[in-house]
Amino acid sequence: MPPLNNCNGNNCGDIICSLGTTHSPLSPADMSSQAVGGGGVAAGTGGQPGSGKPRFSCPHYAQKMLLNLNALRLDSRFCDVEIKVGEAATSVHAHRAVLSASSAYFEAMFRPELGLCEGKQRTVTLHSIRADILELLVEFIYTGQIEIEQSNVQELLAAADMLQVPEVVDGCCEYLCRELHSSNALGILRFAEAHNCSQLAEVAANFVHSNFPKVALEDELLDIPHTLLVKVIASEALRVDSEYQVFNAALRWIRHDVVPRRQYVFEILSHVRIALVPVGLIDQAIAECRDVSLKIALRSVRKDLTSRRGQLVPLRVCPRICAKKSIYVIGGSRRERSTGWTPTDWIFESVIKYDIFRREWIESAPMEIGRILPGVAALGGKIYVIGGERGSQILANGEVYDTQNNNWEPMAPMNVPRCEFGLCTLGGTLYAMGGWIGEDIGGSIECYDPMKNAWRMVGDLPEPKFSMGVVSFEGLIYIVGGCNTHSRYLTDLISYNPVTHEWTKLARMQTARCQMGVAILDRHLYVVGGNSSQQEVLRTVERYSFDEDKWSMVSPMTVRRSSPAVAAADGLLYVAGGDQPCEINFYRAQITIASFECYDPITDQWKVCPDLPTSRSEAGAVVV
Repeated sequence: MPPLNNCNGNNCGDIICSLGTTHSPLSPADMSSQAVGGGGVAAGTGGQPGSGKPRFSCPHYAQKMLLNLNALRLDSRFCDVEIKVGEAATSVHAHRAVLSASSAYFEAMFRPELGLCEGKQRTVTLHSIRADILELLVEFIYTGQIEIEQSNVQELLAAADMLQVPEVVDGCCEYLCRELHSSNALGILRFAEAHNCSQLAEVAANFVHSNFPKVALEDELLDIPHTLLVKVIASEALRVDSEYQVFNAALRWIRHDVVPRRQYVFEILSHVRIALVPVGLIDQAIAECRDVSLKIALRSVRKDLTSRRGQLVPLRVCPRICAKKSIYVIGGSRRERSTGWTPTDWIFESVIKYDIFRREWIESAPMEIGRILPGVAALGGKIYVIGGERGSQILANGEVYDTQNNNWEPMAPMNVPRCEFGLCTLGGTLYAMGGWIGEDIGGSIECYDPMKNAWRMVGDLPEPKFSMGVVSFEGLIYIVGGCNTHSRYLTDLISYNPVTHEWTKLARMQTARCQMGVAILDRHLYVVGGNSSQQEVLRTVERYSFDEDKWSMVSPMTVRRSSPAVAAADGLLYVAGGDQPCEINFYRAQITIASFECYDPITDQWKVCPDLPTSRSEAGAVVV
């Protein structure tokens, strides 16, 4: 999180967590000896502007003076004001001049010409502030140091805002920026707006937009005012996988307190791009609705949508600017019956992307190096393509694709060259594990930090493995199927906790397989196609429920595929290319296909999509 140094128009510098002070003021002799002993006295020129006379400067003088003033305050010496808080028994003694020099609030209170009664009173009472918070603020005024923590940050920011101590406001804003999480981002946004902390509000709003799918599932969403909900869901900056996530968030908010909130139904849904939500999901919401008035309203919206009237909700809408709407298919190989094929000739450097809303394929900038079976992942709006194989060479290097600038840049190579390995993102880093590492099967795990552009080894798999599926979900890494030293076809599913380094065995797949595609959709892990233990290329698809630890079969694909490119977007599962068996000159071979299809979990049906521009297998797929 970038530091927030100017939330209230001032630069507060560093926030220090603790302070040691002396209760005895320093004598002039002590101060002089400490200043000289510390090497703090420096000679310069220009005592008066333009005089050319030398002058002395002590860089520590102001801090030492503050320490003396604080020591005088703690001993109640020369204090000319006592500040009480409401009915609290405790009070704080201070110097009017010091308070006025640090706070515009106190300066106005004590200024004689304004004629306020507090200007003449020995004892001043403040309201709407806790005694311990006042003590912290007064200590900051005298020392420039304060302890900010979770238990006091909101009260401290509110009090500092009231007393006009902007440096503390900035420090609190920096702290809250570091503490932003999907469970508190909306609350911090509301708090920042209430106290006119524009920069904190901007950072919190950006966090909400970038993490909306997670924020929308938190209980905090249910308690925000309808004006804030409208403001959030109307934003073009929402980074969502599908518009249904916005629709579902709106319904969650309404159903939480349906009687007073149903009056806002049409206003709220007018900011949801209903035309992009599958009708089946709207029907499901209607069926699950228990409030009669809300059900009638949803039926009216559905009828308005299907009849193409557009009176209640807009019909001509585009996806949000930051919505994930393109599937990138990267690298891979091509083997077709009609071509004279050699391994190197048909390894792809090319990258193609599919616009899921326009339903068309577009060429993107090619990679520097063609790769088959690379690791592919999206992180921070960029696409990382790592390792893989070219010819007989297994690669360790990688490239990073900037989707905005449409260009590739090199990145640090892995510690171990890998092919047919697992790659996933978790916690702002990349994890690479297993794979072919030459003439052997790898079992190591390494982690990439994009800020440092460096890999480091972090552990090992329970056993070496390759050709498996690897995904991350809610803080854990899941590894399914693949091959090990004992079997080429596994049913295993295990999870890995990168924090505790613990491994957990989970329910096994129904079909042992390798060289399959995997993706996560709606809290399920989908495993698609691949090769079975009967050396058969599969059409079957099964999915694992993270919530139930249970596998189930879904409708099979329209064609058999091994090594397909698989991705989930806009509530659908997309499967592109892959290998199919074919007999050529009386022997069995694998040829690549261009077939592209998508699966709708609501209807449990597959739908044919526009074919790939050329047949392709052993490629990676990612959604941005």
